[in-house]
Order: sequence, then structure tokens, then C-alpha cells
Amino acid sequence: MNFSIIAENIGIYFEGLNNTIQLVSLALVIGFVMAVPLAVIRTSKNLFFAAPVRAYIYFFRGTPLLVQMFMIYYGLGQFELLKSTFLWAYLKEAYFCALLAFTLNTAAYTTEILRGAIEGTNYGEIEAAKSVGMSRLKMMQRIILPSAFRRALPAYSNEVIFMLHGSSLASVITIIDITGAARIINSRYYTPYEAFLTAALFYLTLTFMIVFLFKKLEYRWYAHLRRDDTA
Repeated sequence: MNFSIIAENIGIYFEGLNNTIQLVSLALVIGFVMAVPLAVIRTSKNLFFAAPVRAYIYFFRGTPLLVQMFMIYYGLGQFELLKSTFLWAYLKEAYFCALLAFTLNTAAYTTEILRGAIEGTNYGEIEAAKSVGMSRLKMMQRIILPSAFRRALPAYSNEVIFMLHGSSLASVITIIDITGAARIINSRYYTPYEAFLTAALFYLTLTFMIVFLFKKLEYRWYAHLRRDDTA
């Protein structure tokens, strides 16, 4: 093994790291913002509102992320009407197509995570809120959603890690992410072991940081469940 090649070309990996962090962070933030209202609608008993959300979730959870990205990147260009709009300036760019695919995908999974957490709200909390005259909106803001976010945290941490790993697919549509950097090094120097082992180390480091962050959040948000050993 010759890791001197990696040392000489480490700048490509840092470029890929920057693109990976940007893509994943933006997708997660936008996806989470989308998922909160979608999860509330998903719990509605009114099928007129809930059915389209169910269909969206079913599609994006039922098809591979790679297929979704190909449909956006390669498929949308066949619609001439779309190419005549301002959207084409964005949709012809690989970066935006990857971001759109990642966002829609993580929003679907996050919606289901939050939907389960919302439906798991203790009925006694809801009854207590109703007894003091809270409206449905106030109840959602002050009782249901804060409680749901806390319960959803462990499952959502897995979704963040899955999204990080799924972002490696961006390299197949010409984006230089961490995996894309490894592919460039491999194609130049024919060193697949060194190239992809380095990429794996970058992903492991990011995953460790994500796990550490969520452990800190869980420790803080679940403080009321810890036993006070000093008592």
C-alpha cells in the first residue's frame, strides 16, 4: 500500500468533504422543515389531506435513492415545458438535483419518524391540555411536538447517519463528494484500496461526530428520566 499518494492529493478529499457536509446539512435542514408539517398532516383523519402525504412517503420510502436521483437528474430534462421555465437553471445542475433528491428522500423518512412520535404522545398529556382549554394548535406547539421531538431523537439520529452514507451516491452524477474524491484518486493512480479506505475513514469520522452530538442531545433532553444518584 502506498498512502503517500493520498497525502499528495489530500486536497481532493477535503473538497469532497466540504461538498458532502454541505449537501447533507442542507438536505437535513430543509427536509426536517418539510417533515414537521407533513407529519402533522399525516396524523390527520381527513384523507383529503393525509392521502397525498401518504402517497409521497410511500413512493420515496419504496424506491431506491439512486433511482430517485436519476429520475430527477436525467428524467426532468425530457420535459420541454420545464426547460422553458426559471427552474431549469437549477435542475440542469448536478448539485441541485442531488440536493433535491436527498431532501425529498430524508423528508419522507423523517415524516414517518415524527408521525410515529406524535401518535405515541401520552393521552393523559392531551387530556390535561384540553382540560385547561388549549386549542389544537396550542396543544401541538406546547405539548405534542416538543414531546414528539424528544421521542423521535434516537430514530432521527439513524436517519442522519443513513443520509450521510446515502450521500455517497452523489458521485455518480459528477459531484466530487468524499466517494467522488476516492474515485478520482483510483482512476488516476489505480489504487482502489488506499483511495476507498481513506474515504471510509472520512465517513467513520463524520459518523462518530454525529453519534457524539446526538448522545449529547439525548443526555440533555432525557435529563428528567435520569435517576438522581446524589439523593
